[in-house]
Amino acid sequence: MAKLIILGTSNAVSAKDHENTHMVLVGQERIVMVDCVNNPIHRLEKSGVDFMDLTDIILTHFHPDHVSGVPLLLMDMWLQGRTKPINIYGLHHTLDRMEQLMTMYAWEDWPIFFPVAFQRLPDNEKTPVLACDEFKILCSPVHHLVPTIGLLFEFKNDKKLAYSCDTEPCEEVIRLAEGADVLIHEATGASMGHSSAEQAGQVAAQAEVDTLYLIHYPTGKYTNKNIITEAQKTFQRDVSLATDFMTLDF
Repeated sequence: MAKLIILGTSNAVSAKDHENTHMVLVGQERIVMVDCVNNPIHRLEKSGVDFMDLTDIILTHFHPDHVSGVPLLLMDMWLQGRTKPINIYGLHHTLDRMEQLMTMYAWEDWPIFFPVAFQRLPDNEKTPVLACDEFKILCSPVHHLVPTIGLLFEFKNDKKLAYSCDTEPCEEVIRLAEGADVLIHEATGASMGHSSAEQAGQVAAQAEVDTLYLIHYPTGKYTNKNIITEAQKTFQRDVSLATDFMTLDF
């Protein structure tokens, strides 16, 4: 059975008990991490996932609170003797900058480095990202401050989970999440490139999803204790707060 583990739920300003937003989809054949922040190794291990078993990484966009951990993760894999390839997916804007960043670390000079395949995705709606026997993943462009993708996970039992990533409310997310069992939507607050919990509820209602999880919300001293209530103003079905290490089984 595939499962999605939420490794972090905070917006860009993380807190002691809330790491920046990232997650991992665990299947029998593939283990796919969505974004990579700080040093994800310990959070993966706490979730029962060996970081050396990762097969794929999807980078939603090139902001530090979503990609800062990639160089360290790759270096630690190399230091632990990894030899099998890993795939890194993202838009051209994201992967061009990630390759430039790795070049700054002179990784081409690190001896006997394992293969890293950068898979560039077009910015078309519902672009196939990857597929295996248990699930397939699609992506669509969303409305953030830099080119960004949201994701749709389709499982073999016909369950669907959509993830908005960082975005203003937009039709692309509504179409991506249409009829999904679960929508994980950011709730940073209404501002350029972001959404409030109430706006996330509106998107969930328009997409007619069954359950809404709020993520990428203010934490620590910036915590807003009313975001579930705010989302319930516009979405009358099930609303929950995503929490670090929460697991959704599919």
